[in-house]
Order: sequence, then C-alpha cells, then structure tokens
Amino acid sequence: MRISHRMKTLTLKYKSKQSGLSLLEILIAVLVLSIGLLGLAALHATSLKANHGAYHKSQATFLAYDMADRLRANRPQAINGSYNLALADGTRTVNTLADADINDWLGNLGTFLPSGDGIITCTAAGVCTVTVQWDIQREGGTALDQTVTTQSFVFQTSV
Repeated sequence: MRISHRMKTLTLKYKSKQSGLSLLEILIAVLVLSIGLLGLAALHATSLKANHGAYHKSQATFLAYDMADRLRANRPQAINGSYNLALADGTRTVNTLADADINDWLGNLGTFLPSGDGIITCTAAGVCTVTVQWDIQREGGTALDQTVTTQSFVFQTSV
C-alpha cells in the first residue's frame, strides 16, 4: 500500500509541474492555424483576381469575334473603310449599318469590359484587324513594363 500511495503522490507532483504546458501548446497551435488561414485567404483572393482576368479575356475574344461577324455580314462597307475606327473615337451618328454596328459594339465593350475600347482597320484587300482594349487595374495587374495598365486582344480576319 505504501508503494501505491507514493505513486499517487508522484503522479500529483508531476501534474502540478505541467499545468501551464498545455496552454502554451494550444497557443502555438492557434498561431499556426491562424497563419494557415491567412495564407488560404490570400490564395483565394489571388484566384479570384485571376478568374476575373480570365473572364475579361473571354469577353474580349467574344466581342472581337462579334465584330468580325458584323464585318463579314457587311463586306462591301468593311472593304470601303466604313468600319474603320481609331481608339477613343466614340460613337457615331447613325447613317449606315456600319455606324449602327460600331455604336452597338462600342456599347458592348463599355458594358462587358472595364474602360473597354476598340480599334478596327480594314484594307481594300479585305483583311480586317479588330483590337479590343480594356483596363486591368481592377485585376491587380500591370503590363510587363509596369507602367501601362491596359491589355489588348488583337484578332485578324479576312472578310
């Protein structure tokens, strides 16, 4: 009986020395968990920006193909240069189908892309280049030279 009495005393003695150790382990575990959750939140934010950028690229592709289809549908005016458009030209007074197409296209660019704008150049040989440009600052991006915050999608086709 003495031995068991001593064992109980020793056990109680060790428990009293280790009473603060479990609290320290919990604090370290909470710290590691919070750092992991912050990393996960940063990863999620980065993936949202990348997804938003991919969405804009898809919209730019769709809008460039839309204008290419409009050019093919009205080939005589496209070859004539009626669809030619410079950057920041703005909408036109609607006199022809080309003017209506351009106004509609510019409206779509402004709706689906941030600061969306476009350039159209058609040659007499029937080769048209459609450029869609938009602002990528909201995506957290800049161009390679770190000064320009626009991205362009260029599409060339024969009408």
